[in-house]
Amino acid sequence: MEDSSVPDNTKTILLADDEQFIAVAYKDGLERAGYRVVVASDGQAALNLASSIKPDLILLDLIMPKINGFEVLQSLKADDQLKNIPVMILTNLSQSSDEAEARSYGIVDFMVKADVSLKDLLTKIDQLFIVY
Repeated sequence: MEDSSVPDNTKTILLADDEQFIAVAYKDGLERAGYRVVVASDGQAALNLASSIKPDLILLDLIMPKINGFEVLQSLKADDQLKNIPVMILTNLSQSSDEAEARSYGIVDFMVKADVSLKDLLTKIDQLFIVY
């Protein structure tokens, strides 16, 4: 008997966040909503995973060890295999200059963790997958 809770066209989300509590909470919520979630705990791991799994969406923190989110964005956009993967920023940085820099790389959304609930995040992701 098939498991009807996971659709055949399950989207894969790469969640890049070094805060373990946040990563586990978002991963759990996204998986309960039917998404497949792979977690990277630093920027280099995020790039490696993006390259190997080609996710449907990347949720990217900006402050991470090894290489930061801006460097991840730069590398993603410079790679012909990865440049079209939609990226949503999910960060604690709330300065307009950080948002402007992130948007200059063509991100699809910029969210401050403290200002967004899991429900809000899921709504944005669901809307994004209607467009993409």
